[in-house]
Amino acid sequence: MSGAAPEALPRRPRLHPLVGTARNHIRSALELLEPQGTDQAGRPAPPLLLVACSGGPDSLALAAVAAYFARPLRDGTQLWRVGAVVIDHGLQPGSADVARRAADQAGALGLDPVLVRQVEVDRPGMGPEAAARTARYEAMDRAAEETGAAAILLGHTLDDQAEQVLLGLGRGSGTRSLAGMPARRGKYLRPFLGLRRRDTEELCAVAGLEPWHDPTNRDPKFLRSRVRTEVLPFLEDRLGPGVAEALWRTGRILRQDADYLEELAEREYQRLHIVTAAGIELDREGLAELPEAMKQRVIARAAAQLGGENPSYERLLAAEALLRRKGSAGPVQLAGKVSVYRKVRGEKFAQDERGYGNLVFRATGP
Repeated sequence: MSGAAPEALPRRPRLHPLVGTARNHIRSALELLEPQGTDQAGRPAPPLLLVACSGGPDSLALAAVAAYFARPLRDGTQLWRVGAVVIDHGLQPGSADVARRAADQAGALGLDPVLVRQVEVDRPGMGPEAAARTARYEAMDRAAEETGAAAILLGHTLDDQAEQVLLGLGRGSGTRSLAGMPARRGKYLRPFLGLRRRDTEELCAVAGLEPWHDPTNRDPKFLRSRVRTEVLPFLEDRLGPGVAEALWRTGRILRQDADYLEELAEREYQRLHIVTAAGIELDREGLAELPEAMKQRVIARAAAQLGGENPSYERLLAAEALLRRKGSAGPVQLAGKVSVYRKVRGEKFAQDERGYGNLVFRATGP
C-alpha cells in the first residue's frame, strides 16, 4: 500500500563552531558557582547573571552568547536569568549615547534587567585608569547587591590576559601579579580568558552585531594601550606568532604556583602571629626559619590584616631586615599606613615582655 511520503522536518541551522566553543567556556565558568536556592514550588530558583557590557566587541559577544543560557528548557524550567550592567564613565563626549546603545543592544538580545550606571571617576591620588577601574567595580558591586545577582560576567580575553602578564613583568612584580587575572574572583567570572580578541569580533559578526570600538584602547598615552598596539605586535614580529598564547599559558602556570604558596603562607601566618592590643606580632624565631619567599608572604599577610596594601618588594626586604639583631629596630613604613618594628627588651607589650625580637605591626592611620 502506497501513500504520500511524509514531509521532511526542517533542519535546524548548524551551530557556528565558534559559538559552540564560546558557550562551552561560559558553561565551564558557571560550574564554579555555588548551588542556588529554590522557588516556592521547591524547584531551583534561576539565579541572575549580569554581563558587564560596554558595547565593545568582547562584552557584546559575551552578552550574545550568555543570552543562550536564559532560554527555557524543554520541560519549561529555566536554569539562569541573564541581565546586563552598563557603566558610563563620562570620560568622553557622547559617553551617555554609547552607554544607551550598549543597553539597547543587550535588551535586543533578550537580557533582562539591563542597568545603566553613571559613575564619578575623579579619585584623588589615582591615575585615570585606576580611578576608572575602581569606580566601575564599585558600581558593579552595587548592581549585583541590588539585583541579588549570583555572578557578574566580564569579557576579558586571552589578549587582555597576555597584556596583564606583560605589564606585571615590566613592573618587576611578584608571582601573584604575573599570574594575571583569575577566572573567578568572588562574584566576578571571566569566561572568555581562553578566547582571542579576534574571536569576539567574529562572534559579533555571526550575531549581526555592530560593536563600539573605544578610542582609548589605541591612545598611546595609556600604558596598556601602548602594550596592546606597540609592544605585543613588536614581540610577535620579532619572536614569531604565539607570544600572546605563551604569556597566557605562563599566567595560568604561575597562578597555580601562587595559589599554593599563598595557602602555605596562610598556614604559617596562623601559626606565627599573635593579636595584641597594639596590633599584630610575628614570632621572630619561627619567622627566621622560613624560606625567603614564605617569610615575605607572611610579613605581607600581617600588613594586610591591619588594612595595609600589598607591600613593594623593597619594603618587604626592609621589614625582613628588622629580624637581624644588629641595626635599626624600625619602624619601617609600609603602604596603607602600617608600620613594622622589632620588639626590644624592656618594652611593655601586651601583659609581659617576652618575645623580644619579634616583629610588631601597627596601624598608623584610620
